[in-house]
Amino acid sequence: METRDEEAAGAALLLYERAHFRHDPRWLLSGPPRLCLACALELLQPSSGVSLVRKKHMLSCLHDALLRHPREVTHLFAQNEMVCIRLLDVLFGLLRSIDDVSVLEFTIQVLVQLLIQPKLEPYIHCLLEECQKELCNMPTMEGSLAIVTLLGKVVDAIPSLAEILVVEHGNLVEHQLRGLMYPNEAVKAAVCYLYGKLYSSPTVAEKLSDHFREKLCPLFLTTLDNAQTKELQVNCMGLLRQLLKYDPFVSVIMSRSGEAGISENAEMPPKESTLPLVLKKLLLSRDEILQVASAHCMVGVLVHSPGKYAQTFIYADIPEFLFEHLSCTNEVLLWPVYSCLLLLTEDRLFFSKCHAVYGIESLVRSLKGILQLNNSELLKQGLLLFKEILKRQPEEIKLFTNSATCKDASWVLQEAIGSCVQEVVMEAIDAVAAFFRTDHLSSPPVPYGELQALLQTLLARCADLVLPLRPLPLPGGHPSSRDPGRAGQQQGKILHGALKGFRNACRLAVEFQNDPSARENPFTAPSSDKKDTLETFSEFLLSACDSLCIPVVMRYFEQDSHPALMETFFLIVSNMFVIVPRMKEKFSKKLASSSFIRLTMELKARFCSGQRHPALNQACSNFLHCLCLNLFSALEKKAPSPREGSSVVASILRHRLPHINTGGPESLALLSDALYVDEATRQRQYCLVLLFYLGHSHNDRFVPEAELFSALRSLLLSIQDQGESPPPAVFRAVLYLLVVCQDKGEPLEKAPLSALRKMLEAVSDLSLVYSHHPYTLKFFLIYPELLSRFGHRVLELWFSWEDLAFDAPSSAPALPDHVDLLLHILKSTSSVLLILLDLVYTSSMDIARKVLMVLRAFLKNNEDVEVGSLLRGHFLQILQQLLLESGAAPLQASSNLPLLLSLLFLVQPRDEAQRELDSTDLKLLHQVSNLCGKCSLAHVEILQSSFNFLYWNLHQTTPGSRKQAVAVLLSSAPFLVLLQKTLGHTWTEPTGTCVLLGPSAKGAALLCSAWLLTASLSAQQHLGGLEVHQTLTVQLDKVLQALTLRKKAALFSASILRFLRTTLEQKFSSALVTLVSSASPGQLPSPEDAALSPLSLHQVLSLVISLQNLLVQKDLLLTQAVVGCLEALLDYLQAKSLDVALHVASQPWNRFLLFTLLDAGDNSFFSPELLRLMTLFVRFRSRNILSQDDLGHVLRETAKLEFSELPTATLRALYSFLSQVQRTGSLPGPAGSATIPALLEALSDRTRTQPPQQDLVCLGGVAVSFSHIRD
Repeated sequence: METRDEEAAGAALLLYERAHFRHDPRWLLSGPPRLCLACALELLQPSSGVSLVRKKHMLSCLHDALLRHPREVTHLFAQNEMVCIRLLDVLFGLLRSIDDVSVLEFTIQVLVQLLIQPKLEPYIHCLLEECQKELCNMPTMEGSLAIVTLLGKVVDAIPSLAEILVVEHGNLVEHQLRGLMYPNEAVKAAVCYLYGKLYSSPTVAEKLSDHFREKLCPLFLTTLDNAQTKELQVNCMGLLRQLLKYDPFVSVIMSRSGEAGISENAEMPPKESTLPLVLKKLLLSRDEILQVASAHCMVGVLVHSPGKYAQTFIYADIPEFLFEHLSCTNEVLLWPVYSCLLLLTEDRLFFSKCHAVYGIESLVRSLKGILQLNNSELLKQGLLLFKEILKRQPEEIKLFTNSATCKDASWVLQEAIGSCVQEVVMEAIDAVAAFFRTDHLSSPPVPYGELQALLQTLLARCADLVLPLRPLPLPGGHPSSRDPGRAGQQQGKILHGALKGFRNACRLAVEFQNDPSARENPFTAPSSDKKDTLETFSEFLLSACDSLCIPVVMRYFEQDSHPALMETFFLIVSNMFVIVPRMKEKFSKKLASSSFIRLTMELKARFCSGQRHPALNQACSNFLHCLCLNLFSALEKKAPSPREGSSVVASILRHRLPHINTGGPESLALLSDALYVDEATRQRQYCLVLLFYLGHSHNDRFVPEAELFSALRSLLLSIQDQGESPPPAVFRAVLYLLVVCQDKGEPLEKAPLSALRKMLEAVSDLSLVYSHHPYTLKFFLIYPELLSRFGHRVLELWFSWEDLAFDAPSSAPALPDHVDLLLHILKSTSSVLLILLDLVYTSSMDIARKVLMVLRAFLKNNEDVEVGSLLRGHFLQILQQLLLESGAAPLQASSNLPLLLSLLFLVQPRDEAQRELDSTDLKLLHQVSNLCGKCSLAHVEILQSSFNFLYWNLHQTTPGSRKQAVAVLLSSAPFLVLLQKTLGHTWTEPTGTCVLLGPSAKGAALLCSAWLLTASLSAQQHLGGLEVHQTLTVQLDKVLQALTLRKKAALFSASILRFLRTTLEQKFSSALVTLVSSASPGQLPSPEDAALSPLSLHQVLSLVISLQNLLVQKDLLLTQAVVGCLEALLDYLQAKSLDVALHVASQPWNRFLLFTLLDAGDNSFFSPELLRLMTLFVRFRSRNILSQDDLGHVLRETAKLEFSELPTATLRALYSFLSQVQRTGSLPGPAGSATIPALLEALSDRTRTQPPQQDLVCLGGVAVSFSHIRD
């Protein structure tokens, strides 16, 4: 700039030396350039004789001065009008006389700069007059280039001049037509430039409309078509862009260029248009400026009426070349190309000619490239085009011809969704919704993995939304200036768009279920892990809906709720029931437990009342219909037997849900309507009842329970008054709601209770209306009117629904907590106990076992409640009726009879103390013995329970009652015959291998009970000298042989030993049991055998060996039986042959056996069984078994014992042992004489104060008395 200023200053000084002395100093500019305006004027005159170069330099300096000092220059010229006019004449003269382009350009620039100055505006008209005069006087347009160019520049600089030019100098405009016909493209370019500036003004364009229509249009189109130079092409396109702003001009241009409308024959394309072809030619040029202008002009045409003009461009195959240009990286070109294609998509011909299929790959590639740029507006426009193509593509034409393009499209959408510009995200989400179409994605293999990733990105974007809270008003009452409403609306639109996309994905999955190729995806690689399948995709949709979609919408719903958004949401959730059918019930339960019934009802009441938002109402109703049917079906599957009602429920819900748009209070008011209701209203009431029922079944209590109970009470009365009968499913729902709400409301009065009873009596089967709940029993059992009529059936149904796992009868399984309610009712209502007893006998085996479990728990936990006599009396009636019905015929017993006997047996052990048998007990003994007499050995379970009952009665009563009981049993010959058969079965049953478990366990248990019962009967008969009408025969050698088996159950051996002990105690003189020996009748016994008769010495020794072997097993019960039998055997041998007894007691093997039984722990010899065994050895003075040192050691250890910590059995055995030691004098000296009496005294006091311990137990299903085995 400094160099330029110096040159200008030098020129000014030169002019000053030659001419400036004549000029006033005021014409000299104060700042650089140091130019004298008067000198400049003289030098520019034709007569100055200055060279063209000097004039050009002066023009440059003058132009520079106008730019730098416009006010100063303008002020100087405005002060002298003549000088200004002279300057304009000089400059205009230069335009006419000089051909140098650069000089002309400076001249035009100076003129324009002068004319735009505010104080020089009056001179514009002078210039226009000169231009008009000059152009009109020209015979040709050869010299008009400079003037036309000047006019264009002036109009461009002063837009308001356009109207003046048209109105006051119309000849100038008309003269321009000559320029378009002149064969000089520079002149044509200047004319087009001027026209472009004129038509840029809407007012001028309107005034020139006729001019254009009648004169300019054909000339312009011809010029455009034939233009060769870039300048003319650019100026023509500039004029065209201005013309295309006006719809009338567009119509004229398209008409004149051949587009008079669509051909009447749809199969024949219209005549080719000049303008589309010209624009196509320019689009194909290598000049990006022309390409951009061409694309903009196409947009300018199409934007007025795509439906009218699009086909012309489509028939010219322009879409094909537009798609080709998508490969460029010029953002200025891509925008109009996107816009033009977007407008072309509005015509179906664009798709039917497969332009979309041809260009989709280019479009996806272009979008991938734009994602790398930082141009969100261009990306948004491209996504908009992509969305429209996806949306408008006909279903019969596949858009994606290869899977690679489809996957790329999915990737593009994922990336666009991740944009930080919300407008881009919104367009991308809308495109995703259009992308999920069956015809777009059905070509195998379906890219399920890419679709899943796209949906994950979509939902993750929604999860990241920060949903704004509603703006709170400021204290002054004005809203906050930072209103988040717009941001909330945008995010709401994003969420809604995402939901639409997810809905379309769900619809896609549903449609693919009927397409084998899409379902199986057959073209996947054989080595793939089969994750890319419809099943996996469907499971993903369900999981995404559960973990992402629902939480996001619920979070949005807490802040705001939009009907259209919620409509889409419920359509999605409804689709979930179909997408993964096997999960629909589980998903429905989760929705119900999450209060979705309440949510949907509240939404309908808020938006759908008064027939508002019908689409939302229908979506909510369809969702509730599917949800409720799934829930109802799931509840019905729990029923032990199938029940009908789903079709009725489906019909009620389908027809009445759209008409229920009321909140909780209004719904309760509808249920409580006591007036006459029509059929439609009644069906609405039924629909509400079903909704309340299914909601309460899943802890969705959306109305107060007390008010609901009252409303249901009114509904019952209304139904009775109108003589109606509700469907069983509805009545079941009413009953369930009454049951679960009973604690919140007042008890039912007589009227509603009577109505309920009549309705129940009208039901053919109570199971049709039964609903299982812990409070169901309470509801039916606390009202006597319901208990007496329906208690038995309700209890039976309740147990059939209950899932109680039962173990062995003797165990006490843990019952569910809700069974406590039934136990409480049993405690307060004895009649229910009798019903349960009937159920044990009359119901199925499964129900009877469950009842038995509950009764067992009740009897165990309520020992203070006396129910034994009640149950025994009722059971006696049942047993008498059974025996009466069977008569003399063999027993055809119910399968539940063993359970009933087990229950009777269960009542017995509640009191360990001995009690007197009353008449009921004796009658029961009699009936049970008769029952046994009617049984065969096949009735193992009946006999087992009966034997347990009889054995228990014999050992839990007083001696006097025991004698009566034995007399009753001995009077039953059939019973004794059955007992004889059972004992005889011992030799045929493989008891030796039985361990009371497995298939033969029942038979072995029965044999154990038979031997124990026989031992008890024999002992009591012998003790009381009772009369015997039927004897039992037992083979002695087989009994002894049974003890020699190596593998046998401990309880079985203990039972045989107890019988043998009883026989030995009676010296084989029982009147009830006859022991038969297998010895030959003619063979004489040896003296030793004769002394031991009926035993032989061999049998005695064999028995001793068997007892020793049994002791080694170290089983407690078996050890007790062995010790007791050994005591009885030695007593028997002492009476028969003392030598044999001493021989048996002093066998060296006994010492080894004694130490074998000792454990490694200290004082292990203080077990009752070992003490009794040592007592035997002391009694028979077997010093080789127990020496004095051994006895001394035992005595010293005894003195250290704390007797209060020892059980009763140990104390008694120890007392007996010490007494025997003292009596036999086995331990002489001070220790024996002083210590033993003190210990005996202490033991005597302790044994009298010990509390009784449990004696009667059930082992392996066998009733056993420990005292019977032990003592």
